[in-house]
Amino acid sequence: MSITVKPATARTDETASAEQGGANRTFVRRAGLGVAAGSALWAAGMLAYGINPDGEVAGQVVNISSLAFQLSLFGLITAQLRTRATGTSRAARAMLKVEYVLLALGTLWTILWSALPGARESVPMMVLDFFWPLSMLGMFIISIKIATAGRWKGLLRGWPLVAESWAIVNVPLAGAFGDEVLRYTASGHLVVGYITLGVLMVLRPELTGARD
Repeated sequence: MSITVKPATARTDETASAEQGGANRTFVRRAGLGVAAGSALWAAGMLAYGINPDGEVAGQVVNISSLAFQLSLFGLITAQLRTRATGTSRAARAMLKVEYVLLALGTLWTILWSALPGARESVPMMVLDFFWPLSMLGMFIISIKIATAGRWKGLLRGWPLVAESWAIVNVPLAGAFGDEVLRYTASGHLVVGYITLGVLMVLRPELTGARD
């Protein structure tokens, strides 16, 4: 009696999953939905009260709506990391992990601003305040890397650059025209940029390279 031993057939689905860092289309859709929802809440808050409103209630509404946006970005960064959107090198992945830290510190400022109104002028709060714009600048740099890496395809290759140019576009506009103009340009940019990006992720998750 002869016995033939054959090696186990490689699981191509597991290999693909490993290459994508565990990403799947369901996760990308959920991340996209979060980005669209968080961006819509912040846009609505700014449209209703402006970006730096007077009054405690208005300030809290805008701040909490911006917190929803910040929290949604954690899902976006995770989707980018899992799909290796910035590339497969260690440095390409590290830039997303650095963005986690910048965003976490910026988000901490947003939480403390609402929770500790008496500490808003303290030195630690002023230091943390820098991480809000720094995190947005980091997202812009990441979007450039996504566009050049070419791992995300179609509209999703370039749309992060549209979305994540928010600070690059709106900070100069604030200096030139003031907060009253900014409430419209900033909220409009969220609609065109981040909300559309989230919708694209929901409708076309395969463009990120994620598989079911």
